[in-house]
Amino acid sequence: MTEDARFEDADEAPLALRALDAGDLKVLSAVLQDAVFPVSEMTWDSRKRRFAVLLNRFRWEKGAGRAGPERVRAVLVFEDVVKVASQGLSRGDPDLVLSLLALDWTPGEDGTGRITLILAGDGAVAVDVEALEVTLKDVTQPYRAPSGKAPRHPD
Repeated sequence: MTEDARFEDADEAPLALRALDAGDLKVLSAVLQDAVFPVSEMTWDSRKRRFAVLLNRFRWEKGAGRAGPERVRAVLVFEDVVKVASQGLSRGDPDLVLSLLALDWTPGEDGTGRITLILAGDGAVAVDVEALEVTLKDVTQPYRAPSGKAPRHPD
């Protein structure tokens, strides 16, 4: 084959990604930009040392596509979690919908660190981990974005 790869030729399979270092986490951050989820869909299991979020991510890899902008339900899982804290959001309001802008990594000593979920509206969730291991898996079929539009950010 002598021609370049094209986005149109990409596999339609669900995403299944893992981040084990800062570079990997940047990829996850880009894929997750503008994901939305109710505050009630965040769960921390301290016994299993696992923090998970069920979210609706915008399919940036798909673009507008033939059917228009799409979203898909996905599970974001953080392993080896020792502490979770939030600021600027009300955990008591189960109807509060959060919008994820980015994931940020701050390394600590000996492989430890903090992953910060940066949310729209000055909210954040800090996830302290013993080692960076984050997975993202699409868990439903894609569906047309209810707004019918791709998210936009002012310059």
